[in-house]
Amino acid sequence: MQNTATPTHCPYCALQCGMNLTPTPDGTVEVSERADFPVNRGALCGKGRTAPAVLARNVRLTSPLVRDADGTLVPASWDEALDRIAAGLRRTRAEHGPDAVGVFGGGGLTNEKAYTLGKFARVVLGTSQIDYNGRFCMSSAAAAGIKAFGLDRGLPFPLEDIPKSGCVILVGSNLAETMPPSLRFFTELKENGGTLIVIDPRRTRTAEQADLHLAPRPGTDLALALGLLHLVIAEGRVDEEYVRERTAGWEDARAAAMAHWPEYVERITGVSVPQLRETVRLFCEPESAMVLTARGPEQQSKGTDTVGAWINLCLATGRPGRPLSGYGCLTGQGNGQGGREHGQKADQLPGYRKLDDPAARAHVAEVWGVDPDSLPGPGRSAYELLDALGTDIRSLLLMASNPVVSAPRAAHVEERIRSLDFLAVCDVVLSETAALADVVLPVTQWAEETGTTTNLEGRVLLRRRAITPPEGVRSDLEVMHELAARLGVEKGFPTDPEEVFEELRRASAGGPADYAGITYRRLAEENGVFWPCPAVEEGEDALLDAPLPDDPARETPTAHPGTPRLFLDRFATPDGRARFVPVSHRAIAEEPDDEYPVLLTTGRVVAQYQSGAQTRRVAELNAAAPGPFVEIHPRLAARLGAAEGDPVAVVSRRGRAVAPARITNAIRPDTVFMPFHWPGEGRANSLTNPALDPTSRMPEFKACAVRLEAVEREAAGEGSVERETVSSR
Repeated sequence: MQNTATPTHCPYCALQCGMNLTPTPDGTVEVSERADFPVNRGALCGKGRTAPAVLARNVRLTSPLVRDADGTLVPASWDEALDRIAAGLRRTRAEHGPDAVGVFGGGGLTNEKAYTLGKFARVVLGTSQIDYNGRFCMSSAAAAGIKAFGLDRGLPFPLEDIPKSGCVILVGSNLAETMPPSLRFFTELKENGGTLIVIDPRRTRTAEQADLHLAPRPGTDLALALGLLHLVIAEGRVDEEYVRERTAGWEDARAAAMAHWPEYVERITGVSVPQLRETVRLFCEPESAMVLTARGPEQQSKGTDTVGAWINLCLATGRPGRPLSGYGCLTGQGNGQGGREHGQKADQLPGYRKLDDPAARAHVAEVWGVDPDSLPGPGRSAYELLDALGTDIRSLLLMASNPVVSAPRAAHVEERIRSLDFLAVCDVVLSETAALADVVLPVTQWAEETGTTTNLEGRVLLRRRAITPPEGVRSDLEVMHELAARLGVEKGFPTDPEEVFEELRRASAGGPADYAGITYRRLAEENGVFWPCPAVEEGEDALLDAPLPDDPARETPTAHPGTPRLFLDRFATPDGRARFVPVSHRAIAEEPDDEYPVLLTTGRVVAQYQSGAQTRRVAELNAAAPGPFVEIHPRLAARLGAAEGDPVAVVSRRGRAVAPARITNAIRPDTVFMPFHWPGEGRANSLTNPALDPTSRMPEFKACAVRLEAVEREAAGEGSVERETVSSR
């Protein structure tokens, strides 16, 4: 057993914090500080520190499971399990056509696995029906970024630029709980004399750090951004030279903003005119400033327009493409950035190429050795794919996702999953979704496999294998290799992640997300390489044609340094100019009314991650966050007659959830908050609205109409019995 520490990265959020892993006698690993990685400089949150707990044999899956004649999942051999999956997928294709087979991926898959999954869907299955849970992460920001800049990368600059900026507006992010190690950058910003403005309907731990906290009504971020731009124009703060020289479309965006005068915006948002004016002053006076958005403004049925409005504010004040300034998105999932760049998204091919672009299809088809005409076109987005299960889509292959907990209108999604003819799931643990499968395959975790991820900065990283996985566990790459062979494709699906990455480099070459100049050797020697990183130094294919890193005769040609900071010279548009996109305020898809008079917003807590499939299996994390709750303002609680800890039912048009009340002044009186990490009675996504953004196809997780009901319960006996219900109306 190797006893030296292996430098690698955390399996959770998009910070991808550096850590060292040292094997222990019990077969797992110990986590220790890795101070050389600039993103976290050794700091780790509780999730990162306890990540090895999920490696334990009594926690994770170690044998394939198949459903027997009695409907019970029982252990099986790998051959039996793989044969069943191949037979199920083959049968569906034969009876209903290739698009009756769906594929659903995850933002936690490495670049190699995401790339292979997209290739598997299109080459082996021939289906267009593939998407992934990253659609629920930052798709609205991606769509807005492409419209404005011609390119989407979460942050167009490294995190290390944040403390050097003059002002940062943080919109809809509680990074003190979602990405705790990143908070130091904002603390340093303030120590350096910069200003932090936080926009959130709750006074979160992050908002407590702010110089100015704005608490708009959920779903009104678009109006807020337009009101700020109105004031920038009215107060003569537009950077006219920048707008003239580096942008296009200003007049239409200006006219749209001028229709959102401060008093009108105050009525919509609840943010006072003096606060609006102070925000503009703090943002415009420094030489440099940034706007960073997260799920708050993005997870809306108008999320693309909302982010576009914040980008317009940045463009009007001359921020993007200048040092220590600009717009960025705080990607959430561990490989949410890389996961959509390389093909598991419904409309994309590797390298962030568009699936409906003939030149892109030709390039990727050549790398894959197939006819471009054989590649299917774009398919359904994530929620639309899940909604079609059991009807148009009869079988599903799902990897690294738990939509029974994480999808909007979750009870409906669970019903659709149960209606499938066949479901196969690859996961580390028996998640709530895996428990419904016909076949479950146990796959390797981050410490047991090598692969690359791309963090929120666009920094491509190498996660290294530190220990051997337990007997009975295989990698997702092996799964796809075996299934491809059983379905008649013998070649093109290697199991070695470095071999996959070499092909990914070729497939991405020349695309917007160009990885061609990145190699495993570079990643092992550097603290990541920022894309785009083309292989253009010393010959077009210098790096692409270089021998693999284990070849002692290899001479590394001069490498492209990567691109930590985008847009300094030009934007990624045909004429190099950024685009203003005119947008106007519109209401959320479901406004409160007499029957559902309160707004629900959802989010995360520091001790749990996403659907909780892994973190809910860690004792230390469960002790800190044992279950769901409903955050309620004291005035709303008084109307309801609810005290701290009382069970409260939250009811929407889609479902009902029950959880203890947490009464606090940190939330607006017209709003309640629920974390979404838990299944069962307290499942927040039983309530959420799947209304979709017309461009990004992002569901409206962040705002829906609900009513509250006080619930009295008997303490005695197993479970609980509702005795009386009192409405909040």
